[in-house]
Amino acid sequence: MNTHSIPEKDLVTIILYISLFFIIVAVSLIIFFYFSRKKIIQKELEKKDLILQYQKEQLHAVIITQEEERKRIAQDLHDDISSKLNIVSLNTHLLSSPNLTEEETAEITGNIINLTAKALENSRKIAHNLLSPVFEKFGLNAGVEELCEEFESSKSVKTYYKNEIDFDDNIDRHLHIFRILQELMNNSLRHGKATEIWIAFRKNNGINTCYYEDNGIGFDSKNLENQKGLGMKNIDSRISFLNGTIKFDSEINKGIAVIFTF
Repeated sequence: MNTHSIPEKDLVTIILYISLFFIIVAVSLIIFFYFSRKKIIQKELEKKDLILQYQKEQLHAVIITQEEERKRIAQDLHDDISSKLNIVSLNTHLLSSPNLTEEETAEITGNIINLTAKALENSRKIAHNLLSPVFEKFGLNAGVEELCEEFESSKSVKTYYKNEIDFDDNIDRHLHIFRILQELMNNSLRHGKATEIWIAFRKNNGINTCYYEDNGIGFDSKNLENQKGLGMKNIDSRISFLNGTIKFDSEINKGIAVIFTF
């Protein structure tokens, strides 16, 4: 009975080919994982670069906003306070003039009292614009209520405010929300020519959310150029500090709707 067996030489050749095949597969896998890992690392670095760039842009926007605010305060102090105090100073010197009649003395004294009262009132307004005492003492809800009352006092806009959130006492985070609403309301009045503004705080799927609307002239929200203004960048930077999101929806002559989370 004949038995057929693989020659030893052929067996060695087969083993070599199999070994070579596995070596090629192993090298291919190593190369594949190496380049895949390299690509992942590259994407992570690109993502970090984008985050750093975004943070730089935000910081730049905040710095510019602060500078603009400082200029505005300096202008207010110069126009409202300094000019009035200069006139008070002049009137005070007039009181030391000889031969003043009783009527002239009374008139000059009246001018000093009136101008001092106006300077005091304007200084309070400037301080209030920097930070509302109501907000500082009683928190975000009371601060927004007062903000709405202030806008309504101009008789040019009607506000509707509703709050369904029990806020904690994190004044630093709430200040960002307060400033966002200030910016939105100023834009509604100054640029949007709105006559009605709606603000509501409520939880949406457990997330703190603010709903803001006006009936102003609106803008084309699909045009990104409309969302690159200094005010918008300032809002974006504050939203980032709050780890929130923001969405603008607007059309020409159809007002604006804003939803932001915090």
